[in-house]
Amino acid sequence: MDEKLLEIRNLAVEYHTDEAIVYAVNNIDLVVKKGETIGLVGETGAGKTTIARSILRILPSVTARIVSGEILFNGEDLLKLSEREMRKVRGSKIAMIFQDPMTALNPIETVGFQIAEAIQQHNKISRAEAERRACDMLELVGIPMERYSEYPHQFSGGMKQRVVIAMALSCNPELLLADEPTTALDVTIQAQVLDLMQSLKERLGTSVVLITHDLGVVANTCDSVAVVYAGEIVEYGTVEHIFDFAAHPYTLGLFGSLPKLDSKERRLKPIKGLMPDPTDLPKGCRFYERCPEASKECAEAVPADVEVAPGHIVKCIKVKGGAV
Repeated sequence: MDEKLLEIRNLAVEYHTDEAIVYAVNNIDLVVKKGETIGLVGETGAGKTTIARSILRILPSVTARIVSGEILFNGEDLLKLSEREMRKVRGSKIAMIFQDPMTALNPIETVGFQIAEAIQQHNKISRAEAERRACDMLELVGIPMERYSEYPHQFSGGMKQRVVIAMALSCNPELLLADEPTTALDVTIQAQVLDLMQSLKERLGTSVVLITHDLGVVANTCDSVAVVYAGEIVEYGTVEHIFDFAAHPYTLGLFGSLPKLDSKERRLKPIKGLMPDPTDLPKGCRFYERCPEASKECAEAVPADVEVAPGHIVKCIKVKGGAV
């Protein structure tokens, strides 16, 4: 699992509106190794989905701008490919599971047709062969092939998400982007979907970027974790680094806001305030106004990435050598 599959370098993404410029992603670096599952964790609006959509280049064409950076997939910069070349990548090499399965499926086409269409789009095979493979994919995710001709409204939320997973994995992609795939599901179905994704990942050898705000999901499924705040990765490391040796005040705040069965504390400790306005980001540390350990220096100094242990990166000036 040491070979790089995806490498993001200095990626910056902006959304331009009539009123202002939204600085959604700000010069991030990220590596996904072959066979690895990496979790992107953070509050809503942190920029996690923008990162995933940048990889597939499916950002809104009118407002979004990738202003800098490289996205290297197997050594090839996706940002330099033509739209025609990107269509060959989407689905076949990189696939995405979207947050809401109902909006990801066409309500007027059968689920089997939609899976077969994705298969035929990327493989030179007959319609009959595509339908056979679609039936196999339905069986693989636990849906009887007899339901091939049914429509999305005939499936429950968990079953629709299984269909979306089958569609995403139908061409055996090397990288799967899962954007909060269990958010709209109840806890029992969440566990089933996560177990399914994990077993399929191991069976097919797929790398996964899992976007979530659920640290419990991360603990059970991920190898590495990137904590995202205001468009920046403020802490990165293995699951053991983040859960056992968290160092950034924001990461510690996320853990402090979770209930603990072995704690006698009667009240949780939520992170005060809200994320900064993405159209007017602070000059220094983005977490300055919410940080319980902030000093005047934090308001001015730009935090640098500090390696506190091999592979464990923290962006905080309170860490030795953390200011530039």
